[in-house]
Amino acid sequence: MKQEKDWYKELVIYQIYPRSFKDGNGDGIGDLKGMTEKLDYLKELGITAVWMSPVYASPNVDNGYDISDYRQIMEESGTMEDWERFRDKAHERGIAVIMDLVLNHSSDLHPWFQESKKSKDNPYSDYYIWRDPAPDGGAPNQWLSVFGGSAWEYVEERGQYYLHFFAKQQPDLNWDNDEAREKIFDIIRFWNDRGVDGYRVDAISYLDKGLDGRADMTEAFGTASCANLEGTHRYIREMAQKTIKPDNLMTVGEVIIRNTRDARDYTGRSREEFDMAIPFVPPVVEIRTWSPERFKKDLEETYECLKEDGWWARFLSNHDKPRQVSLYGDDRRYWKESAKMLGCYLHTLPGTPFVYQGEELGMTNLYLPSIEEYDDIDTKNYYYTMIREGASHEKALSESQIISRDNARTPMQWDGSANAGFSEARPWLPVNPNYTKINAERQMEEEDSVFRFYQKLIALRKENPVMVHGDFRLCCDREGPVIAYTRSLGRETWLAVHNFSGGKVRFDHEKLTGHGEVVISNYEEPETEQGSVTLRPYETLVVRV
Repeated sequence: MKQEKDWYKELVIYQIYPRSFKDGNGDGIGDLKGMTEKLDYLKELGITAVWMSPVYASPNVDNGYDISDYRQIMEESGTMEDWERFRDKAHERGIAVIMDLVLNHSSDLHPWFQESKKSKDNPYSDYYIWRDPAPDGGAPNQWLSVFGGSAWEYVEERGQYYLHFFAKQQPDLNWDNDEAREKIFDIIRFWNDRGVDGYRVDAISYLDKGLDGRADMTEAFGTASCANLEGTHRYIREMAQKTIKPDNLMTVGEVIIRNTRDARDYTGRSREEFDMAIPFVPPVVEIRTWSPERFKKDLEETYECLKEDGWWARFLSNHDKPRQVSLYGDDRRYWKESAKMLGCYLHTLPGTPFVYQGEELGMTNLYLPSIEEYDDIDTKNYYYTMIREGASHEKALSESQIISRDNARTPMQWDGSANAGFSEARPWLPVNPNYTKINAERQMEEEDSVFRFYQKLIALRKENPVMVHGDFRLCCDREGPVIAYTRSLGRETWLAVHNFSGGKVRFDHEKLTGHGEVVISNYEEPETEQGSVTLRPYETLVVRV
């Protein structure tokens, strides 16, 4: 699909987690055939781009984020012909195809690593990051892996340790090696030639490891120690110039953002790195620190930072986070109201909205009864780390249930039939038992459903440039559960008000006259009067003022 300049600003992007979306061949695992079957569903919702999590060949230690062959499709996902059919059918419907690039590390089964570990002097020996043991024979430094344990793994054949910021089966690639870097760029060109429209780039903040002394070796995690070093930015700019810019492809980087400078460095147009950025926050940190007050602070800071020279990726959900209605809303008493409120909040912000599969249905967390039923490597490591530190099994399980990435990975709930219509076979992860009430078939038949609400939001965005290009101004108290702001473009101004609580809250604003046109709301009759509105639990309201 030939794209115009800045085309990514108009998109509504839907993230598919392929293993959990739709099983097309009856083996209990989602695949490309299933994804293709559901393109009309995405078209009806109003989606204009699909970002698919990795479908490359992989042993699936980390569900596809450990790639053993970047030019092949993993067997459980299908074939290259299946991928090409998905691409063609998506393009026929005006849906762009966004691939997930994993370039910080590969699988330890990748041929490059299999050769690299054999000796210190073979052609691939420097494609990964190797270091001699410390004087005591232990790891070169004290860095820990994100998934637990040391970030270094010893290989007897070489008599050295290799670096892995994630699982030991995910060795980090050496971007300092010119030849390795060019071969990585060739992987991107391979997919460019097959008609990809853009990329989400995984864990890209750590390409420059700073092992020459630029990284802070006192930090426990290498991912914190070397994040955002200038070498990483230099490599990203080189990648963009050589592989992305020539075809005007869309890019969004999953990055570490600690301050406004980091946001500007990754996404400022003049920097020529990414079009947008997805800030990575570990689930346990997000659960413990989020609040409406923090949202308001972040909104103002990021808007002021990027309004002249950047753009925003807007999301509340993805494959690494708990379900948004369970985290930020109320997935019981006010399930529908809070699911709609969160959708309205997301889609009325400046930036490109990302919808994670099932979010448009209000899918919720699923707390599995034992650690053995979880698939996520991070959940299991978190659980067993707590046990080693003296926690009871009950406490370790309850915390693991809340933070687990499997909450976002339970099968998509298509209908009320067995296995939620996801598969005729037993799914690879259990289906949430609430699928008989929360499913796509049922919601597509109900005018008041979460699905239909999302559909209206997306249509409004396409029809009203103010939602895409309008200025943003926060207009609520810095404290309290109400987030309110105006979006203005030319003579058009919209006021969006969202109650992030289960209680009634009064909100005052001079432009609430009682005569403004209600653009969208999740309650039938907003309780507005001259200069104020009484917001009911999780109420959301957009008024043309």
